[in-house]
Amino acid sequence: MEFRFELALCSALESPDRVVARQLGAGVTRPGARIVDVCVVTPGPGFDARTALTPDRIPATAIEARVGPGEAVPVADAFDLPPERANAVVDAAVEAGYLERERRNGRPVVRASARYPDDWVGSLTAIENKPDLGTPGELTAQLRYDVALGLFETVVLATASYVTRAHLNRIPDPVGIWRFDPETGEREVVREPTLLEPDAPGVEIREERSVRTDVALVPPRAKARKRRRIAERAYGKGWRPDPPACANATVTDDGRPYCTRFDRVVDPGRECGHSCPERDPGDPPALDRDRLRDERTAWVADPDGDGPRRQSGLSRFR
Repeated sequence: MEFRFELALCSALESPDRVVARQLGAGVTRPGARIVDVCVVTPGPGFDARTALTPDRIPATAIEARVGPGEAVPVADAFDLPPERANAVVDAAVEAGYLERERRNGRPVVRASARYPDDWVGSLTAIENKPDLGTPGELTAQLRYDVALGLFETVVLATASYVTRAHLNRIPDPVGIWRFDPETGEREVVREPTLLEPDAPGVEIREERSVRTDVALVPPRAKARKRRRIAERAYGKGWRPDPPACANATVTDDGRPYCTRFDRVVDPGRECGHSCPERDPGDPPALDRDRLRDERTAWVADPDGDGPRRQSGLSRFR
C-alpha cells in the first residue's frame, strides 16, 4: 500500500515548476541513516544554467573538484582521490557531459564544460509517507530527525488517514501535514509546514535511547554540500521505477507499473518476480520515462534541443 501511495503522490506533485524524486539519502555524518520517501526541488535563479549542463546527475566529487571551465587541470591535481577512484569519477562526469577530458604531454587533464551554478536550487521539501497513521512505526523519530537537522526548507507528512488531535500532538510542530487520496489525487492541507533554517547549523540525531540521545553538530557548509548532493540526485533520478519483465505488466499514462492480472499498480521489486503466482515472463512494457519527465516537470531531457525553458519558482504546492 505504501509503495502505491508514494507513486500516486509523486505523480500528483509533478509540475512544470518543480522536480520530484523518491528514496533519497538525507543523512550527513551517516549518509545511509536517513532515507526520505519523496523530495521536491523547486528552481532557484540558476536553474536554467543547470538544465543546460546535462539531464543526468553530476557526480558530487566532480562538482567539488578543483576544476572549472577555464584552463584544463591534470586529473591528479583536481581530485584528492586514489587514481582509480579519480578516474572513475572523471568517467562518470564525462559521460554526464559535465567534464571534458584530453591528454597533454601524456597526462590526462580535465575541464568543466561550463560553470556549475551554485544557486540552481530554490528549495527542498522532504515528504514522509505514512498512509496509515494507525501503524506509525518510526514515524515520530524520523520526523524529529529531519526537523533537528534542518536540511530541507520544509518537512511534510503525507497520509491517507484522518488526522486526529492525538496524531497532531505526536508529530513535531514544524512538520506540515497533508491528507492525500491516492485514488483521486486530491490533497488536503491539514497543517502548513514551518520554514526551517538550512543555512544554520543543524543537529543530526545519531541514536536515541531511553536515557540519552547521541547527536552530531552539522555546520552550515556540510549541510549545503549535502543539499547539493540531494538536489543532484533528485534531478538525475526522478521517481518512476522500472516496470517488471512480465507479460501481464503495463504502465499507466503517468508511468506507474501496472499489473493487468491484479488490476492495480504494483511494486516490481517486492511483488513481481519468481514469488508471484501469476508471473508470465516477457519483455517489460515500454516506458518513455524521459518524455514524461520532460513534459510534466522542470527537468529538461535535451538541453541542446529547441524545447521551451520553464520559468523558475512560479508556485509551490498549489
